[in-house]
Amino acid sequence: MLDPVYVAVSFVLWCWHQLFGLLLGPVSGAAWALSVVFLVLTLRALLIRPALAQARSGRAMRALAPQLAELRRRHAGDPARLARETAALQKANGVSVWSTLLPAVVQLPVVLGLLHVLHAIAAGSTDYALGAGEVSSFLAARLFGAPLSGYLSMPQQALDALGTGRLDVALVAVPLMLLAAAATFFSARHAARQPDAPAYLRWTPWVLPLGALVGGAFFPLPIGILLYWLTQNVWTLVQQHLVTRAHV
Repeated sequence: MLDPVYVAVSFVLWCWHQLFGLLLGPVSGAAWALSVVFLVLTLRALLIRPALAQARSGRAMRALAPQLAELRRRHAGDPARLARETAALQKANGVSVWSTLLPAVVQLPVVLGLLHVLHAIAAGSTDYALGAGEVSSFLAARLFGAPLSGYLSMPQQALDALGTGRLDVALVAVPLMLLAAAATFFSARHAARQPDAPAYLRWTPWVLPLGALVGGAFFPLPIGILLYWLTQNVWTLVQQHLVTRAHV
């Protein structure tokens, strides 16, 4: 069902690798690392408008909070009337629940597509827009001496096949895990501090970073995926602060 998304994502990755491959060499680890980073930046840039729409909708909902509270007080015993009055108030002010959810609905398949394609390449798959040559190049690519397809919990036999050791992978993967966890913590904390944030979000700054730490340590999260995770969360963090400061 998401194959068109996977093809589009892999094509963007291919385009960036063609550019950075010309500058740094097609088998360069730096070329592939930059291709992953700019793939994330490209896709997140395409999602700026939905993100801004979500921010505006959230701000409008916060402005309506006192009136919504008054409606809940006034019609506490009449749920149907409360629903009608709430919908009318939101419509009069150009706000809808759908406008808040739409950006997340739009972003989800793109983010899933990005993650799927990177996992597929790291596993050696030649599906979508990348041929066998590009996939082989990615599998051979190294960042600071560690293969982009390597991960901490990789079996020793697989590490030997890549011509690397667990220490080589750890020296790159662990800093990426820590940086990704830190970026995740600060972006989650920013979201949790918003006036209309649900109560459960107060735990997310402490829970979400565990994904990078636990996943990177015990699950097959290659260095290429950790690089994606770090870039994704740094973008989210910067975007949150810019949108907040600009009062979009």
